[in-house]
Amino acid sequence: MAIQWFPGHMHLTRKAIEDRIKEIDVVIELLDARLPGSSANPMLAQLTGHKPALKVLNKQDLADPERTALWLDHYNALPGVRALALDASTVAPARALVAACHALAPLRGGMAKPMRVLICGIPNVGKSTLINTLKGKRAAKTGDEAGVTKAEQRIAIADDFYLYDTPGVLWPRIIVAQSGYHLAASGAVGRNAYNDEEVALELLDTLRSHYPQSLQVRYKLGDIAALRSEQLLEAVGRKRGALQSGGTVDTNKAAEILIHDFRSAALGRITLETPQEFAQWLAQGQQRDAERQAKKDAMEQARLVRLKKIPRPDPPVPAS
Repeated sequence: MAIQWFPGHMHLTRKAIEDRIKEIDVVIELLDARLPGSSANPMLAQLTGHKPALKVLNKQDLADPERTALWLDHYNALPGVRALALDASTVAPARALVAACHALAPLRGGMAKPMRVLICGIPNVGKSTLINTLKGKRAAKTGDEAGVTKAEQRIAIADDFYLYDTPGVLWPRIIVAQSGYHLAASGAVGRNAYNDEEVALELLDTLRSHYPQSLQVRYKLGDIAALRSEQLLEAVGRKRGALQSGGTVDTNKAAEILIHDFRSAALGRITLETPQEFAQWLAQGQQRDAERQAKKDAMEQARLVRLKKIPRPDPPVPAS
């Protein structure tokens, strides 16, 4: 099942970004260091592509440091882009953002030309926590759920540095299937948009391939190579006491446990994708999307042809 989530306020956010971007000097996009490719919003790239960009891999303390290094190299190789990784709640690294913004827009600064920065990203990626850290007080509302911020806020980080915070925004249609599952696992989409068991099974596929030891240690499992994902989810549930009457495993509860353990880093520091993997998924998604659009266009063309072949009925003759 494809995972999609685009509440009404996200349409308003898109319009707000379109209006605001004209007067912005630097765009900060917060990414989830555990899924940097999947948490990079292609809609934001379209709206802000001509502006200098700072890619911030947030929650680095939860991510695999070796894979984080790969993603930093990937983004820093792009023109007009700088990237760094941090934990949004740590003061010193967060303040490095200010210096990075000045490096990207060296002609801005001072009271006559204050720096104007737009900060954006997917829901629940940590923008509000970062803003509060930069400001040194609770300037933005935070919460462990998607979609806490609902309206744009302007926050003065310094006398000559203004930060415009936008609500977390996804994009209208996710064409990379893996991204949908990774976003759901991270908590970036609303609970009504996905099935816990389905997301957990996809998560187990990734963990078994790249982090089998994390599963074995956390759930005290033996060799898991021969287990299907469904069997592995049952094993997780049995080890963690997610049992129903009669001793059967409550797989939905087991799924919730697994997802929670991933989000809290109880499984260890994990990154679900590499730049190379995501590039491959994206190419496949774009191909499928192009095929879908071509099929849709062909069906519409056939419909128009049929309409032209069907003679319109003559208008009724008025009774004399």
